[in-house]
Amino acid sequence: MAAVAPPAPTADRSIRGVQPLRAGQGNSFLWRRLHSLSGIVPIGAFLVEHIVSNFETWNGPLAYAQQVKLLNSLPLVRLLEWGLIFIPLAFHALYGVYIAFRGRASVNVYPWAGNWMYLMQRITGIIALLYIVQHVWRQRFSGVMLPEHPGAAFHKVQVELSNPWMLAIYVIAMIATTWHFAYGIWLFAAKWGITPGDKARKRFGYICAGIGTVLCLMGLISIYSVVYKYPNAPADVMPEQPAGITLPAPSNP
Repeated sequence: MAAVAPPAPTADRSIRGVQPLRAGQGNSFLWRRLHSLSGIVPIGAFLVEHIVSNFETWNGPLAYAQQVKLLNSLPLVRLLEWGLIFIPLAFHALYGVYIAFRGRASVNVYPWAGNWMYLMQRITGIIALLYIVQHVWRQRFSGVMLPEHPGAAFHKVQVELSNPWMLAIYVIAMIATTWHFAYGIWLFAAKWGITPGDKARKRFGYICAGIGTVLCLMGLISIYSVVYKYPNAPADVMPEQPAGITLPAPSNP
């Protein structure tokens, strides 16, 4: 009499280790790929540009005002702002929140590096989202309108950072955002097959860590410049000039 084969073990669904590189199913695969891509282009590209532009604060209020004026003078700048920044950012943020609350980190059961990185990616993403929402509202849609008054950009940020709590929020958010972006690059390369194999991913991990570190340092230096290097900046280093009169541009304090 033939022996009955034992039943196949069923997966324990009560404890699930969430792997960062797990494949999606059906439409989930497409949405996750779009989410990953949007984190690099255009959002990641904008983050790099934003940090590089803000680094002009190191050269003083006037240099920063000129950079703000240059960016706001680009052709179709409002269309670019909504099409390449606000809308992709909203998609990436909302779908990222969906992934974060739908997934389940299991570092208490499986304390692997991948699970810790998965958890940190979700935490830093939430921090970045909360920071970006208040930052965009305060700097873009409230108070002095910087597109029309670029000379007030340095002073406007300086007033905001004069609050110690807000300064702490900026520092924490800068670290979290650059970490999120750097690990996002690593995930993108792994998911899209750019770095096949453990060795390639490990080597690329060092590159991503370097990119994140450089961007973070540039961001923190910009914050330092606004708060400490140029204290008491003028309210507007590019005041509107009366008709028919040309006034010299004020020098940096």
